[in-house]
Amino acid sequence: MKNLIQINQHSNRPKYQQISDAVIYSIEHGFLEQGQQLPSISELSAWQNIAKVTVAKAYEELQERGIIRAQHGKGFYVATTGIRSQLNVFLLFDTLNAYKENLYYALKKSLPADTQLHLYFHHYDLPLFASLIENSLGKYNYYVIMPHFNEDVRAMVETIPKDKLVIIDKAVDKLPGDYTSVHQNFEEDIFHALSSGLDLLQAYHQITLVLSTDRFQFIPSRIITGFTKFCEMHQIPYEIQPTFAYTPLQKGEAYLLFSDHDLIDFIKAVNNLGLKLGKDIGLISYDDTPMKEILEGGITVISTNFEQMGRTVGQLITKRAKAKISNPSYLIKRNSL
Repeated sequence: MKNLIQINQHSNRPKYQQISDAVIYSIEHGFLEQGQQLPSISELSAWQNIAKVTVAKAYEELQERGIIRAQHGKGFYVATTGIRSQLNVFLLFDTLNAYKENLYYALKKSLPADTQLHLYFHHYDLPLFASLIENSLGKYNYYVIMPHFNEDVRAMVETIPKDKLVIIDKAVDKLPGDYTSVHQNFEEDIFHALSSGLDLLQAYHQITLVLSTDRFQFIPSRIITGFTKFCEMHQIPYEIQPTFAYTPLQKGEAYLLFSDHDLIDFIKAVNNLGLKLGKDIGLISYDDTPMKEILEGGITVISTNFEQMGRTVGQLITKRAKAKISNPSYLIKRNSL
């Protein structure tokens, strides 16, 4: 019984709430059964070196919720095992766009209907990212974090209890501990995606990867590593351009774009030059959206399934399960390549 209710002296979550959480967790996972006696207020106070009033407050809250009952002169007992604590989820995205909406609604649909889902955005602002996490600690059952930075954010993420942490889309390198992650392996994914289209890409004499100056467009550094590795392995000439604005389009070349703004400007430029997309010039866009399925007869994309990512995260949270799962990206071939 001592091991079932443990207090983290360094946690920002109030100690009485930690006791309440521990009792509910133990009931939900079958460690406490209906009718089983709990430690007395004095016993738990002594075991955890906390004030008796703190234990009493936790037990009073659990009584009010009908989870435990007091029997005069004998102590406290589990009143029911038919409970499920309402999920209160902190969700931190980088920004909102079409494919993030797909992820969000798939996640929401996969969670219990009474889940409280609180959505925040960091907009690639590290101080804001840190502040949002810091101010949320102790207030939620789960923290679903999208750490879209090429900088090291381990120190910020490590403040979140590992049993409540879920990393999505981009893994945090060298983050220790037993936590949940549903992520892309950007370097491997782009390498394998481009390899699956090697026959099409070899029809072009160069591939140009165009970065973006759009402040709301995150490009993981490992994508560039995987792209370079693919081109060098297959001896395909390549360039990496910092922005589309200074990228002269050349017939016989293929281009990889990230920003949707650049995608529209690219198509306008191709049409102005009188070139045929998918024949005279090739195009791959990153991250699929419904628009790309129909634009110009279909835009070839490298994309993960964001709806599947959302469903997986929702299912893991609902089951209180832990796992580290890769949500791979693929090349979806359409008319633009």
